[in-house]
Amino acid sequence: MFDFVRNNTRILFFVLLLLIIPSFVFFGVEGYSQFREGAKTVAEVAGQDITEAELEAAHRNQVERMRAQMPGIDSKMFDTPEMRRQTLEALVRERVMLTAADKQHLVTSDERLQRIFATDPQLAFLRKPDGTLNRDILAAQGMSPQGFEQRLRQDLSLRQVMLGVSDSTMASKTVTETALDAFMQQRDVQVARFEAKDYLAKVNPTDADLEAYYKDPKNVAQFQTQEQVKIEYVVLDLESVKKGITVPEDELRNYYKENEARYSTPEERRASHILIKADKGAPAAQRDAAKAKAEKLLAELKQNPDRFAELAKQNSEDPGSAANGGDLEFFGRGAMVKPFEEAAFTLKQGEISPVVETDFGFHIIRVTGARGGDKKSFEAVKAEIEDEVRTQQAQKRYAEVAEQFSNMVYEQTDALKPVADKLQLPLQTADKVTRTPGPGAQGVLANPKLLAALFTTEAISSKRNTEALEVAPSQLVAARVVEHQPARTLPLEEVKPRVREALVARQAAEMARKEGEAKLAAWQKAPAEANLPPAVKVSRLQPGGQSREVVEAALKAKTDKLPSWVGVDLGPQGYAVVRINSVAGRAEVPAADQLPRQYAQAWGAAEAQAYYEALKKRYKTEITYDPKAAPAP
Repeated sequence: MFDFVRNNTRILFFVLLLLIIPSFVFFGVEGYSQFREGAKTVAEVAGQDITEAELEAAHRNQVERMRAQMPGIDSKMFDTPEMRRQTLEALVRERVMLTAADKQHLVTSDERLQRIFATDPQLAFLRKPDGTLNRDILAAQGMSPQGFEQRLRQDLSLRQVMLGVSDSTMASKTVTETALDAFMQQRDVQVARFEAKDYLAKVNPTDADLEAYYKDPKNVAQFQTQEQVKIEYVVLDLESVKKGITVPEDELRNYYKENEARYSTPEERRASHILIKADKGAPAAQRDAAKAKAEKLLAELKQNPDRFAELAKQNSEDPGSAANGGDLEFFGRGAMVKPFEEAAFTLKQGEISPVVETDFGFHIIRVTGARGGDKKSFEAVKAEIEDEVRTQQAQKRYAEVAEQFSNMVYEQTDALKPVADKLQLPLQTADKVTRTPGPGAQGVLANPKLLAALFTTEAISSKRNTEALEVAPSQLVAARVVEHQPARTLPLEEVKPRVREALVARQAAEMARKEGEAKLAAWQKAPAEANLPPAVKVSRLQPGGQSREVVEAALKAKTDKLPSWVGVDLGPQGYAVVRINSVAGRAEVPAADQLPRQYAQAWGAAEAQAYYEALKKRYKTEITYDPKAAPAP
């Protein structure tokens, strides 16, 4: 049936990740069981655990996939508890779908499997010209035909879980029009804003007001310092290994000799030529005639070399250069056929060659420029060579020194000076280091791995070394806490200007809100007295320069009786009074005819998500993972 894919195992993980069902690719089914025994559980689906080890393995696969797709991306941005949570959500989704497929007896037959393989364009790269499976491609991905069949069969079965929902979704015209109207409807409005900043000068809080604001439990966090540590740390990287390496001059000179070509500029010539065509296979008479014509032109050039460009335009049969007087621009060795090259690189600038015969015909060559061919002296490149050789040796030596660094940090846990002295590394210090990188923090002091290690209970209480942490390629760091300062509330006198600024802003916003509410009530009673700016059209797609809060309030307001009024609390910015004058049709947007189809797709996606949420409840899904309690990456 599908016997040509029944002979080995493993997974074409990243291929299926990209081509089949992206949300089901983080971890294969066959790998689940090996992580469960004695492992911490981060989620449960239908009585089956998802362990922390499974999550970590799946997340590593995800990070590697992203690095393979985008080699220049900083993989550290994915190495966070929040990104692990997203990976876990994908694992849970796959487990829910597997359970649903099993409970609903959704299986993929051999016939359907073979038909999909033979016809799906996404799998074309795996098919040989005769339609059979390309085992070489599978092997290159570390997967057997049997493993590929298993994974493909599983993914097709999982598709069936959602297929009935996604394929049966229908958004009626009425529902679609109502939904699109919510996005595209325009309303003609007038907006009076009461800006908090305009009331700042009217606010003058007393000392009692400041103290009350300072002591309010809701505001305490504004006036607290972050938890801080003073640390000492040691960094091992290629540069620090290089500093301990010296290279004898005779070794540098040998390197120079072995790489002389790198320190020379390629020799180039600029030449013009006149070509009289005569292919190599042309009759002898034709070639003789071409040569005779070339000899005649050469004789003219000997009498008047300055006519070279003129004669080239008139006589050369090289369509690429004739119009330019035969000019070929600069070229290096290997760019021209051998006889032409030998002649060009033999001539001095301004000289004209004898007639040169090539497979294309007969050439007259004039060299018009020469450059390159210079070689830098050893003394000129000595510093460059020394740096390069030291870098190469440091790369070879780094692994050995890194192991020594890690061992010493682990074995002598109460100090970093021994490892610093032994490896001749600077023992550095940093003060006011916080759990999150502070302003201006850079390098290892901004690395989340190091910060997480420093603020563990063990590191703070014992003041022992952290382990050697790899914070970048070929870069290790170890640190220890010297002093610890818990978070604390600053005295009122120290933060009084900040308290005043915050309270003034709050009271100004409150004054703006009260005046706005008063104006709203008055204008509703006497609309003719309203002092409003000119009307503008607003919609969710085209807000007309108004804030989101104003647009939402204007579009949610009832329009059964117009004009209508609404007040909008803008929080710290103040208050707005909005008068809705009329409903002004729909906003004109590009490709509006595509919106119903896009809405139908969004409707289908929403129904599919709702169905998935129902499946999660049916199969008793629970996620117990706590990003804050997760181990440091």
